[in-house]
Amino acid sequence: MGALDGKVVLVTGGTRGIGRVIAEALLARGATVVVAARKAADPPRVGEAVATLVCADVRSEEGRRVIVAAVPRLDAVVHNAGGSPPVDAATASSRLHAALIDLNLTAPLLLSTALYPALAAAPGGGVVVMIGSVSGVRPSPGTAAYGAAKAGLHHLARCLAAEWAPAVRVNSVIPGVVATEDAVAHLADRLPRVTASIPTGRLTTPEEVADAVLFFVSPAGAACAGAELLVHGGGEVGPFFR
Repeated sequence: MGALDGKVVLVTGGTRGIGRVIAEALLARGATVVVAARKAADPPRVGEAVATLVCADVRSEEGRRVIVAAVPRLDAVVHNAGGSPPVDAATASSRLHAALIDLNLTAPLLLSTALYPALAAAPGGGVVVMIGSVSGVRPSPGTAAYGAAKAGLHHLARCLAAEWAPAVRVNSVIPGVVATEDAVAHLADRLPRVTASIPTGRLTTPEEVADAVLFFVSPAGAACAGAELLVHGGGEVGPFFR
């Protein structure tokens, strides 16, 4: 996929989990990396290369202004910030549902539009990568608002890809269950059953998600707009097929 020397890439939620691994992969390829996170944290680093940390909440207008001001020149943005606690749809508050949709769908839309001028001015065109989820391509009981927001995020990428090409390419990476420390701890005794439901017989690694991002950001992905790269090990096969 080649080096990314001279490229400036923003990664939201880039201080931990998948986002941190994505930021480290970009640094290793020579990119200048800016990570946005709500709280101060040790920024990603690879050797002497260190990401710039911007403390800002992508959900707030003020937070988005801070992020935009931090990247006057920008080649790519990776919308990784997101997530959801397990919650029953019927008993969760309307405020919680709205907050989950705001974080996982509305924030990427509004931040993308705020960053559009910088992205469109990037030499060779800018790049937007949405980190979606398998929860947005199959039923997501227990995280209904999250699953609906991720489905919307995938479609948002297709819409923006058609509207913004050729100035900005927009694509989605759609992981399944990713073997982060938090995910493995959350699954606990269910991990063998989850793994058995995946055709490849294992969880996706954060590094594999990062490789998919590198493809879209690099010249190798120049022909992709509105594309969805599934990195979910073949999906999840239900008990009916077992």
